Amino acid sequence: MSGPLEGIRVLELAGMGPGPHAGMQLADMGADVVRVVRPTAAVHEREGNAYVQRGRTIVVADLKDEHARGGLTDLVRHADVLIEGFRPGVAERLGLGPEECRAINPRLVYARATGWGQDGPLSGRGGHDINYIALTGALHAIGTADEPVPPLSLVGNYGGGAMFVVTGVLAALLQRSRTGQGDVVDISTVDGTCTLLQPILELRGQGLWSDRRQDNLLDGGRPYYRTYACSDGRHMAVGAIEPQFYANLVAGLGLDGVDLPAQDDPDGRPVVEKAFADAFGRHPRGHWEQVFRDLDACVTPVLSFDEAVTHPHIEARGTLVDGPEGLVAAGAPRFSSTAGTTAPTPPVSRTATLAEAAETWRS
Repeated sequence: MSGPLEGIRVLELAGMGPGPHAGMQLADMGADVVRVVRPTAAVHEREGNAYVQRGRTIVVADLKDEHARGGLTDLVRHADVLIEGFRPGVAERLGLGPEECRAINPRLVYARATGWGQDGPLSGRGGHDINYIALTGALHAIGTADEPVPPLSLVGNYGGGAMFVVTGVLAALLQRSRTGQGDVVDISTVDGTCTLLQPILELRGQGLWSDRRQDNLLDGGRPYYRTYACSDGRHMAVGAIEPQFYANLVAGLGLDGVDLPAQDDPDGRPVVEKAFADAFGRHPRGHWEQVFRDLDACVTPVLSFDEAVTHPHIEARGTLVDGPEGLVAAGAPRFSSTAGTTAPTPPVSRTATLAEAAETWRS
């Protein structure tokens, strides 16, 4: 694929968590990504996650094998970026740590993607997305008033992890263009999640955010920023924060003649919430989709994945497409210099030996 990162060579030592998703994004932007997979994981790579592994050259190699590590040295020598997601110390024991690799290639950007980071009391422990966001306060703030609810893996591994891998790699490449030297980038899902939380932390510091779930502006604590059930059991999402949107919401619901409490009257919230819930509950979701289709009220249907792919806006932009094995995200962001290029469907990837991959990069 062409893209703004065309000519950048990325060596991805396969793992779980943020690394594969970051490799996908870099490949979508045109980087030449070689993904090295353990033999025991090779079958799984072929049978699952094909679209997350898109755009790569897939190499099967045992990193514990001395001969394989010798072959990796050639790839390291010609790489611009190396991404690894092992626990701290594992890459060093394999002879593939940042000191060893940057001794071979001083221009190398070495990105280390972990949940806990390279140091700290928990750095050597296992964990998953739910554990990382639990320690940041993010999980406590998400869910119903009664209990926290895990928000998929979007907040931790992909938002706080993979996006910061990409950001760190691009920043280090920009720095290298000025200094000629690579860098070691420590990406922790915990660190990234806390960075994502900064706007909420700031509101909390100003006394505008409480630690009670569903008690705040953006967590379902306001009648005008939450979801409502329709008569068919499906839902509408309401985000009518600004007064003009709120006025259109009230009008769309047929409540403009009703004597409702003021929009931000704390004591009146239960009354407004019941009025909105009763109104939405009188009709199926399709009715409300029609009502708010051309009414600028920040009101949208809550779609399933199957419904999302056929929505006119998603369809017009080609954001989601149907692939042979399910839905495929076309990739983001978009660049005018490579207009028309989207993620391949079906996914374009190829397999190669270590020697073949190294020879391609040498040539």
